Amino acid sequence: MSWTTAHVPDQNGRTALVTGASAGIGFETARVLAAHGAHVVLACRDVERGRAAAARIDGSTEVVPLDLASLASVRRAADLVRERHRRLDLLIANAGVMFPAYRRTEDGFEAHLGVNHLGHFALTGLLLDLMTSVPGSRVVTVASLAHRVGFGRLDEAAARSSTGRRSITAYGRSKLANLLFARELQHRLAVAGAATASVAAHPGLSPTALWHGEAPALARPLAAAGMRWLAQPVEAAALPSLRAAVDPAVHGGAYLGPSERFGGRGAPELARSSRAARSGPGRARLWALSEELTGVRYVCAPAVAEGPVPGHGQGHGQGHGQAPVGAVCPVTGARA
Repeated sequence: MSWTTAHVPDQNGRTALVTGASAGIGFETARVLAAHGAHVVLACRDVERGRAAAARIDGSTEVVPLDLASLASVRRAADLVRERHRRLDLLIANAGVMFPAYRRTEDGFEAHLGVNHLGHFALTGLLLDLMTSVPGSRVVTVASLAHRVGFGRLDEAAARSSTGRRSITAYGRSKLANLLFARELQHRLAVAGAATASVAAHPGLSPTALWHGEAPALARPLAAAGMRWLAQPVEAAALPSLRAAVDPAVHGGAYLGPSERFGGRGAPELARSSRAARSGPGRARLWALSEELTGVRYVCAPAVAEGPVPGHGQGHGQGHGQAPVGAVCPVTGARA
């Protein structure tokens, strides 16, 4: 039987943060989680659009300003979440840019890598200690089929390049970085004995706002043809992320995506990634580079496990029981 939203377990008492939740796949992900009882934090660059999206969701929500193109904004968003919440069950790194109108982020990074990877790397690191002792918690990183065209080295020169605005390769590199990050995070969480799992997913093809950027001229007819033959509605494109977040049968390190038409559409199942996305040395190099560029370091220390949260409201400061679980990875967030 194909996995659908009918398979989403009860999410009452859980808090989920979804980046880029004001539209498209992020909105649909937030909507479904809220409909099943989760309190959902919509982390959005445009706060007014975020509030309008929250008003269309039937359930418990809040909006947090987050511009992934600014590490200062990422830190402010993380601080705000930490002020409001003692625990986080789900962090879904969904937001992204493709062929953006600007060339570099506020911190001088190539826009695709800066937003799609480095911003999420920093946000996850700054919030991870709210998750690592929470049973069933997950970090879901949304990648792309385009990771297969992410040619070239993931190094500081690529991170600071000003030539990636209309580059399919630059976009693919950022999505390759997403997969390398998700797998390295799972490795570190498993070694530390954390309760959190790291899972990746890709949506296949869907006519979301990402396609409204300035795609290279050669890619436009291919994209149009692909959308006609391979694309699926946003509601279906959100299923891999949702399954990665809530299906108890999905384990840390998994990569999910649509199962039909070369991964463009279909029910969410385990997906194959490129050899480069499975590179152990590549994961380690990217992690070291990401820590250096963002100033966020993931530091291991002892912690305790939290029991179920009694009651549910806005997810602010709710009580819990505790039991030792060994070493996990909270974060200093200190700048080098």
